[in-house]
Amino acid sequence: MNEDKIVQKLIEHDKKFDELVTKGEFKQFKEEMLSGQDRMLQILERLDQERIFTNEAIKRLEKDVEEGKARMNEFDIQLNKIKTQLNIA
Repeated sequence: MNEDKIVQKLIEHDKKFDELVTKGEFKQFKEEMLSGQDRMLQILERLDQERIFTNEAIKRLEKDVEEGKARMNEFDIQLNKIKTQLNIA
């Protein structure tokens, strides 16, 4: 009876050993994972660089808008002076 249990356990262990990965399979899996992570890091670095350039472009646009507003205020002042001289205002 004990021999039957031992044989049964040996058969179970053999099946479990067949399910284990080999060193080669593990190495391939590891390389695939590292390769994927490298690609993700490249994408993140590119996005970070794009973010920096986008922020600078936004700052330039905001500056241009402020300059445009200042010009419009000057234009409004000059237009009001002209209207008063022409007695239109």
